[in-house]
Amino acid sequence: MKLSVIIPVFNEEKTIVSVVKAVIALTISHVEKEIVIIDDGSSDETVIKVKEILKKTKNKNIKFIQHVSNKGKGSAIRTGIKNATGDYVVIQDADLEYNPQDIARLAEVVMKKGAQVVYGTRLNRLPHFSKEERRPRFLLHYIGNRFLSLLTSILYGQWVTDMETCYKLFPRDTTLQLNAKGFEFEPEITAKLMKKKYRIYEIPIKASPRGYEEGKKLDTIKDGQKAVWTLLKYRFVD
Repeated sequence: MKLSVIIPVFNEEKTIVSVVKAVIALTISHVEKEIVIIDDGSSDETVIKVKEILKKTKNKNIKFIQHVSNKGKGSAIRTGIKNATGDYVVIQDADLEYNPQDIARLAEVVMKKGAQVVYGTRLNRLPHFSKEERRPRFLLHYIGNRFLSLLTSILYGQWVTDMETCYKLFPRDTTLQLNAKGFEFEPEITAKLMKKKYRIYEIPIKASPRGYEEGKKLDTIKDGQKAVWTLLKYRFVD
């Protein structure tokens, strides 16, 4: 099995080195790994830092692609998928919220249990009122994600607890037509996988969400509204 790890990045100079090194160091038994990094028009030193890593590493199975201007996370992921050659792809955010070691756990589910699609769920739990959900914006984020996951389950007839998770491992299906430019990529890919009758297998993962003061880009209200429309659009319109 060949797995393409797609890393979309925009202005993540503080974390990109750690993330890329962690993905390079990741080993998965019986899996050939390809890394596809897409810079989405960063204006900080992200590109410089990525190029420095590539000069130092002996790993030749890494592709680095640059967008001239910022087009959005969805556009960056779509570029990554187009340039990937793996049997499966998985998305790795360029911040430090997700642990790349969990990618191995997702891949093992495919190989050992024959799953078609595997999601890493952060939300198969109650709110952490003493931890991240003690902050009102993160509690709203939690409630919003649970609502979107419930809406997805109702609309598409398949239960999921964390539709918005970054960790989605799925076949590199070249017939899957993706259009998302921004964060609406998450509901679009989920909707289209479900409409093509892929079954989604979820495993629990832990994440360390960063604060908005640390560079978190998701707008819970604005992006949540886009997600609702995306789910409805691909269920009833497109």
